[in-house]
Amino acid sequence: MNKISLSICVILSTNIICGGQSISSEALKDSVYNKYVKNGAYNYSYLSQEWQKYIDTAISITPDNAYLWQQKAMPYFKRQKYEVGMKYLDKAVELSPVKYTDYRAFMKCIFTKNYTDAITDFMKAKELKEGAFVMDHSYDFYLGLCYLQLNNFIDAKKYFQLSINQSTKKNGAEYVHFLDWFYLGITQYELEDFSFAISSFDKTLATYKNFADAKYYKSKCLKKMNQIEEADSLKKEAAIDLQAGHTFIEDNSYYEKYPYQISNWYFPNTK
Repeated sequence: MNKISLSICVILSTNIICGGQSISSEALKDSVYNKYVKNGAYNYSYLSQEWQKYIDTAISITPDNAYLWQQKAMPYFKRQKYEVGMKYLDKAVELSPVKYTDYRAFMKCIFTKNYTDAITDFMKAKELKEGAFVMDHSYDFYLGLCYLQLNNFIDAKKYFQLSINQSTKKNGAEYVHFLDWFYLGITQYELEDFSFAISSFDKTLATYKNFADAKYYKSKCLKKMNQIEEADSLKKEAAIDLQAGHTFIEDNSYYEKYPYQISNWYFPNTK
């Protein structure tokens, strides 16, 4: 018997012998969390074998704890082992759909690129938690991304606008996330509404003035409108900003690139 398994036996036998009575499900979950997660897995990298061993031990005691299944899934997504991770995340959603349906939708959108499945999950999430956010963005924002990647530009535009409207109504126009405006601009670019796209990119740059990606796509719009000199100048600015690291600043962009992210693109003739 390994050390972790022995600890389980001691805990269970102590409850039986010393307690003389059963404890509540929530009390057991708290006890398991403190011993095997907070004071166990969290002492190691989530990419380590020790992390998985402690999480597995916790799951063996409280298999109905959705959080543990999500914590087991997360490292596999970070390592791009998506199929492995998704089966554990599916279990978390099964146990707690209100809490984890939107998270799974996010993973499908940004990590696994299963956009049709992500749309299904986000629509369900909207039913469960109307007007909610996941990973700093509204459900409508991610629906816009999904439709954009499926080349359904009309619906993409609809959902990006809904996201902007939601943020404006809740906090004011100045608090709309710059990526909402950026992706609305991308969608307008794809629809060849170049002047409207430029207006959206300008709103992006009003918040994030050195955002290389917005400058690059704005330059493409200007070129389409035959404003060649201004387009070339802005493209050079974009290259300089990109080299300085002024690109996407989303936490998860480190692991998996967002659509239309230009970080690995080469800018010719920018010197």
